[in-house]
Amino acid sequence: MFPTSWSFPVAFLLFSFAAFTDWLDGFIARHYQQCTNVGRLLDPLADKVLVSAAFICLIPFHALPAWAVTIIVTREFLVTGLRLLANEKGVVIAADRLGKHKTGWQFATILFYLLLLAAKQLSLHDQRWILWSWDDIGPVLIGITLALTIASGASCLWKNRAFLK
Repeated sequence: MFPTSWSFPVAFLLFSFAAFTDWLDGFIARHYQQCTNVGRLLDPLADKVLVSAAFICLIPFHALPAWAVTIIVTREFLVTGLRLLANEKGVVIAADRLGKHKTGWQFATILFYLLLLAAKQLSLHDQRWILWSWDDIGPVLIGITLALTIASGASCLWKNRAFLK
């Protein structure tokens, strides 16, 4: 794992593009009332793959502790499994407001760390703000992200507990 001098800026841009297209896809689907059951199932699944991969890739750079990423990825697998069980019974569990907030904060946390890693890699002049941001803002973002991840997972499991029987 030897990043090139442009790997983090490229990762930041690619993840930003993926997050934007995810938002745009949802906006267009809602605006033109083109929401489908397949979209309700696949869009959250694509979000989970994108978020899980990004968080896992950030572990070696000490952006997030492995235990926090484990909680996030576990929640994503549990909710995906629940959606698959519901889908077998002809029910599509769409993302609710709490789940959308969770995803937004997950994206923000990933973008935050990718931006700091990119800035560090590009050797921007005064890097004290990077260390301050990493040590002071980062843990707050991780805390919010974890709280929303746990709350939205628990809420989804509770609301749809009938599919777990």
